[in-house]
Amino acid sequence: MNIRSFLTLSRRGLLRLPAVAALPPALLHPDPLPPDPASFNFPPGFAFGVSTSAYQIEGAVREDGRGDSIWDEFCHNPCRVKGGQNANIAAGHYHHMPEDVALIADAGLRNYRFSVSWPRLFPDGGSRPNPKGFAFYDRLLDALLTKGVTPWLTLYHWDLPQALQAKGGWTSRDTAVRLAEFAYLTSRALGDRVPNWLVMNETAVHAYIGHCLGYHAPGLTGQDNWFAALHHLNLGQGMAIEALRASGAKGRIGTVAACEPIRPSSPALEDAQAAERFDAAWNGAVLEPLFFGSYPELIAADIAPHVRSGDAGIMAQPIDMLGINYYSRLNIAHNPAYPLSAYFGANPRRSPYFAGGWPIEPDGLYEILTRIQHRYSPREMFISENGFATVGTDTSGAPLDDVARISYIAQHLRFLRRAMDSGANVSGYFVWSLLDSFEWNDGMKWHFGLVAVDPVTLERIPKRSCHWYGALACAHEAMRI
Repeated sequence: MNIRSFLTLSRRGLLRLPAVAALPPALLHPDPLPPDPASFNFPPGFAFGVSTSAYQIEGAVREDGRGDSIWDEFCHNPCRVKGGQNANIAAGHYHHMPEDVALIADAGLRNYRFSVSWPRLFPDGGSRPNPKGFAFYDRLLDALLTKGVTPWLTLYHWDLPQALQAKGGWTSRDTAVRLAEFAYLTSRALGDRVPNWLVMNETAVHAYIGHCLGYHAPGLTGQDNWFAALHHLNLGQGMAIEALRASGAKGRIGTVAACEPIRPSSPALEDAQAAERFDAAWNGAVLEPLFFGSYPELIAADIAPHVRSGDAGIMAQPIDMLGINYYSRLNIAHNPAYPLSAYFGANPRRSPYFAGGWPIEPDGLYEILTRIQHRYSPREMFISENGFATVGTDTSGAPLDDVARISYIAQHLRFLRRAMDSGANVSGYFVWSLLDSFEWNDGMKWHFGLVAVDPVTLERIPKRSCHWYGALACAHEAMRI
């Protein structure tokens, strides 16, 4: 298979490859009416929230001293992003932040996961801060706390300063040290108001799609770049956790991983073996270093050239909570044209789909949570991303009456509750996303938001799902009281 044939592959596009989309396009069958929010039975204190990331919503990429990130460089190559789009404006959050915080609070939500922009805070990736960048996050944190919304701050959501990429980026061990420095200095400046720190977002995705397949920034390819980046991301995560603790951060410390069950695309032995190898690289190579300080045996030799003495102890840092981003299972086939002779294949299940042919498999959430609980026994887990996309830019009529999104959330919450009943220690659920936002190399095509954003005026318009999900959160808040 020609690697150039999938130039539009994105993080969530893993789930809508042509082989998958070729199945009958069954649609999510929504509940006839949205289920009663009070009918869900989650324990007191369970955190219902929403997630975003800085690059996907902020815009203002040339304002107030912000430096370039690898995504700015990537987006301004017209062949990289669908329709030649970029995130120069995105959802305009940088200038609409007070309004967006009010939307969260007015919906009745009390938890917000967001990321800070590394190049907005430290434009050259070094230790020289940008006061206007810190002032923005000062205002954001103050606004959240004033409205009674708990911050969950992600340090690194893929927006590496371009100045560090010029020195090798995540293929260089030095970038791990720079992340630790970034974590320490950010904590010293903002830590008095951050009760939850999350170091990384989706190490597996960033390493594989951005550094092996080249479909995400920084656009590198090849197995060696993949494993170099993967190891240095794991190492940087451990160093950053150490740095946060050294800074005196009072908040809890954790990280976020993209975890999906990996299944063979067919009963063939070679597909089963390919799925095992890919599972080792996708799930195992992120979780094993974090919890055990080692890499899965199937890929340990491939990563070994990048590992130094003492790395195991640095990577295996104790954490307070593990965020899980889940969208669907991944189906893997034997394919010698790709690293590990493994690549995405057809879905053997007749799953329902939503926009773009993405499978809806809420039972996979139960599968991955119970698996992680059994193998790693994390102190606490929460669902840091889970969401439903529509397509189109209309901000009136049917897209706002998004009963299908409500049904999607409800189905996943039901399987989440089953996982908890089976022993999974899960404490929260965050919908992706608060706003329709920039979906990486798919641009603004896919709309995951509970709130629509008019592409011209940037007007915010809550969808039916926003009101329903807020009512769900409020019902459980009342239970706690």
